[in-house]
Amino acid sequence: MKALLVRPMRPDDRSAVVQILGESDPWRTLGYTAADWDRIFCPLPQGRDGYVAEIDGHVAGIAVVRPNFLAGDYLELLAVAPWMRQNGVGRRLIEHVEQTVFARTKNLFACVSDFNEQARTFYRKRGYQEIGPMPDFLIPGSSEVLLRKTTGPARNGR
Repeated sequence: MKALLVRPMRPDDRSAVVQILGESDPWRTLGYTAADWDRIFCPLPQGRDGYVAEIDGHVAGIAVVRPNFLAGDYLELLAVAPWMRQNGVGRRLIEHVEQTVFARTKNLFACVSDFNEQARTFYRKRGYQEIGPMPDFLIPGSSEVLLRKTTGPARNGR
C-alpha cells in the first residue's frame, strides 16, 4: 500500500466521498441513497470536522466529527472505500480523529447499527464501550447502538 495521508476534507473531495458512501453498508441497508449523500455533502457539512484518508491522490475513507456532543464529540460518520477495506484505512482515520478529539475533550461518542458486526468489532477492539441501543431509530426492527470511548470523566470534581 502506498503512503496514507489523513487530512481535512476539501470541497473537491465531495464526489469521491458521495461515491464511497453510496456504495457502502450499513447506509444502503439503512435506506440512504447517493442522492441523500449528495444533499448532505452540498455544501460540506457545516459545524463539523471532516477528514479524508488519501492514497496516491485518491480518497479512500472519510470521517466526520460533530464537536460538542453531550460532554464530548460525536463521530457522525466513518467509512472506507470498498477497494481499500482491510488495509488499515479505518484504523488510521479513527486514530487521527481520537488524537484530535482527545486533545480538546475527554469523550468520543459514535453509533453503530446492531446488524453491523464488523463495525461493532472494530470499535470494541479500539476500546469503545457500548452504552445502549436505540431501537427503531433509523429503520424498523433495527437499533443504533451508542458507543463511548473516554480518557476520563468530563469534570474533575464536585
